[in-house]
Formats: sequence, structure tokens, C-alpha cells
Amino acid sequence: MPRSKSSKRWLQEHFDDAFVKKAQAEGYRSRAVYKLKEIDDKEQLLKPGITVVDLGAAPGGWTQYVTERLQGHGTIIALDILPMDALPEVTFIQGDFREDEVFEKLMNIIPERGVDLLLSDMAPNMSGASAIDIPRAMYLAELAFDFAAKVLKPGGSLVMKVFQGTGFDELLKEARLKFSKVIIRKPAASRSRSRETYLLAKGYNL
Repeated sequence: MPRSKSSKRWLQEHFDDAFVKKAQAEGYRSRAVYKLKEIDDKEQLLKPGITVVDLGAAPGGWTQYVTERLQGHGTIIALDILPMDALPEVTFIQGDFREDEVFEKLMNIIPERGVDLLLSDMAPNMSGASAIDIPRAMYLAELAFDFAAKVLKPGGSLVMKVFQGTGFDELLKEARLKFSKVIIRKPAASRSRSRETYLLAKGYNL
């Protein structure tokens, strides 16, 4: 079946992308790693000894970067509905975060001391229709935010993908009530045409 013009355009853009080329040259699994790296370089979130949960982890670019930063000293748990090749020192769960059985499995392996940093790059399969895609994306963001409230230690941090649109302002307002510092970042590796941004929240207070 011949490719559509839009898919050909996407493929051409993808392979011409400087971050794609950089990821390939540096051995990373995806260009998305540079989104997290930029945020971490500015905020110093990743330090040896912490517990990190990465939601929406596949193919593993963010998790790969976390393993490099923690250098075997810490706890890393990754989850995705898609399979992900194994990484050293990482516990991976394949399953749908929205399903009770998968959620319970995740909760059962989180240390009693709680989580220092929750990462979420979760996003739905995009249809191209904003009226459908944005509510779906914000639903996942809300689930991640509610999960953060359950598992983060006092003083913990959250980095998650959010999309400008319905529900964004409400989520931002709630984040500012529960964290001492909340910033919205648009990393250089996030394509300019995309409505995605990243909510960084530090200093969780119960």
C-alpha cells in the first residue's frame, strides 16, 4: 500500500531531524531523551540514590538517560503499554497504566519510602483531530498527576507531558497548590508545531 503524502513528509522530517541524528550518534533509543536531558541539566533532578518511576517509557530513551545519571545507585521502575528492551538496573512492567491489575502491580513494587521523581511522557495515539487528541492526552496527564499524589515523597518532583488545551489551566492550578515550584517548559527537542509542553513540579507537599 503506497504511503500518503503526510506520512512521507513525516518520515523525511524525521530522518532530517538533528535530534534524531544526534540520538543515533550517541546511542540513545529516541530523540525524546534530549527533552528530559535539557530539563535535568537546568533543574538537577537526577541524583544517585533516588527512586524514579517512568510512565510511558518505551522505547526507553528517558529510562536510558536515568540509568546513566544514577550509575547503578537508585531504584528505577519503568512502565509502558508497549514492549521495551531491557536496561540494567531497571524493573519494567508492560501493561496499560489505566488497568487496575497493572496499576496494582506497579504499586506493589514501589518502595515503602516512596518515589523521589515521577516522569511521564505518556501520550495517546494521535488522530490529528485536536478535539479528540487533547482530551485524551489531558486524561493521561491527570492520571499521572493523581498517581504522583499517591506515591511521591514530601519534597518529590514530577516531570510530565501536557498539552495546551481544555483542562490545562485547571491542572496547572492544582499543581501549584501541591508543589512549591511549578514551571512549564518547552524543550528544544520538542517540535515547534507540537502542542506538547512539559510540566515540571518540585517540592511536593502532602
